[in-house]
Amino acid sequence: MIPYKDDNPTSTFPLVTIGIIVLNILIFVLEVVSQSGMKDVTYTYGAIPYYILTFEENQPIHPALTVFTSMFMHGGLFHLGGNMLYLWIFGNNIEDRLGHIRFIFFYIFCGVVSAYAYAVTNPHSLIPMIGASGAVSGILGAYILLFPRAHVQTLVFLGFFVTTVKIPALIVIGFWAIIQFVNGIVSTGLDERGGVAWLAHIGGFLIGLLTIKLWLPMRIK
Repeated sequence: MIPYKDDNPTSTFPLVTIGIIVLNILIFVLEVVSQSGMKDVTYTYGAIPYYILTFEENQPIHPALTVFTSMFMHGGLFHLGGNMLYLWIFGNNIEDRLGHIRFIFFYIFCGVVSAYAYAVTNPHSLIPMIGASGAVSGILGAYILLFPRAHVQTLVFLGFFVTTVKIPALIVIGFWAIIQFVNGIVSTGLDERGGVAWLAHIGGFLIGLLTIKLWLPMRIK
């Protein structure tokens, strides 16, 4: 099941959403062509839980800055593609409701909170976190609260056949959220060997869900 668009029209052009997508793609290309290799780039600009909590400087840039740089980096094409697809589907509506500038700050805010949500549960980890997943999770949390009745066009694979189905956003995002929570619980307490930072996704989703109404512009009566 792969969502590819919603039926929720917007009244403004999603300039920031498109800009973030383009920026993520460009940075991924720079990662790939980097002479030092993707691993070195990841350890240089990724957010390492131990260092972003202690602020112990063990990277070329201050650990606090890696919280921001890490959310524009990705570990592979599927990682990048999945995040950007969800941002494209759901981000434009949140940008439409918040306005371009508020949306930028909301997106970054969710990304920062998600990074620290993971870090505080893995305070001794020296494995860098990268990806827009936390920030995008915040977008999903905001969307499910603001547009619970919207529908999402989804590709469904039935063996060799592919069809499209219109599914309520509440179900699409709700199913996604359940997967994050289940995997987050299962991964708690396990040795850190890399992989998906499920708790970062949960943190981003919850902060987006719980705070989006505080970010909405005031309506003048």
